[in-house]
Amino acid sequence: MTRPERRLRIAFYAPLKAPTHPVPSGDRLMAQLLTQCLNIAGHHVDLVSDLRAYLGDAQDVTGWAALQAAAKLEQDRICADWAKSGPPDLWLCYHPYYKAPDLLGPTLAQQFGLPYVTIETSISARRNLGIWSEMQAQVEKGVQQASLNLCLTARDAAGLQLATPSARFARFAPFIQTDAFAAPPNPQPGHLVTVAMMRQGDKADSYRRLAATLALLPSDLEWRLAVVGGGPLCDEVRAMFRGLPADRVNWLGEQPPQQIATLLSQAWAYVWPGCGEAYGLAYLEAQAAGVPVVAQRVAGVPEVVADGETGFLTAEGDDAAAAAAIARLLRDPDLQRRMGQAARVRVLRDHALAGAAHRLSTVLQTLVKVAV
Repeated sequence: MTRPERRLRIAFYAPLKAPTHPVPSGDRLMAQLLTQCLNIAGHHVDLVSDLRAYLGDAQDVTGWAALQAAAKLEQDRICADWAKSGPPDLWLCYHPYYKAPDLLGPTLAQQFGLPYVTIETSISARRNLGIWSEMQAQVEKGVQQASLNLCLTARDAAGLQLATPSARFARFAPFIQTDAFAAPPNPQPGHLVTVAMMRQGDKADSYRRLAATLALLPSDLEWRLAVVGGGPLCDEVRAMFRGLPADRVNWLGEQPPQQIATLLSQAWAYVWPGCGEAYGLAYLEAQAAGVPVVAQRVAGVPEVVADGETGFLTAEGDDAAAAAAIARLLRDPDLQRRMGQAARVRVLRDHALAGAAHRLSTVLQTLVKVAV
């Protein structure tokens, strides 16, 4: 891509998970993709802090006090650094929300006169519980102050507009690095794949739904499921699938990105219910590899999977409908091929890193010009 009009110095912060965090997740991957996106656009990205601002217990008053004290120390450190090297051109915060607010950027941006930008901020009034109420108030303050809040999903945009109608918003489609999925698809009949961490909450709920769905597949169908992922609930997740024949499920554990890309290139369908998914980068990766998706029509999944075009989205909790969708793909090679091709085209067109880099660079340079 062409070089930017001006090479910006961008202070990047992800309060939930820094791109350098040791534990893989969709949040860490998106933080990494954003820094990569800005780098290939020609900008200098400074990971200004790796302070993790996450508190998962609404009653953790002690943790909240400790986090605020740690944030104050980080602010002082950053101020001292900028006094020596000069401030950046803007502050970019990825995914502040009620459990992980940005306690650094709004204050520092105001103090140094910088544009403040957020990506994938979310606000939920029903989460105003205990300390989360105070934490979410910090998120709302940042949204109001921001020169722009970039929303990856319609759901997030609607939530922000309801809570802070006078704030500034724009849509920005989620994206992935597609180079790893350049190999031509080579789908193997009956080969199903899912890639997901094994932990409490939405991920465990999705595994439970998936096991129930697979148990409803007609007995005459030949299929095998490859499961990529690890985590603290490995034993519990495996137990959910004990009602299925042992030779139907292949537990692969965590795998490197290139091996995942190879597995996807051989998949007939990507199956993952997606309980509570913000959008799901794994859905984009599967489709980039030319694999149709079967998931629930829930949360942000419809943002990245086109029902009836690149896969099937079924009603939340309807395991029978999900099983019927998987069976339909298993029995119809022409349908599998058409959906896989459509999925690949759609991701390369709308959700590829190069296009996102150009769009984000243009937006940020405009904001810096306005601030100047």
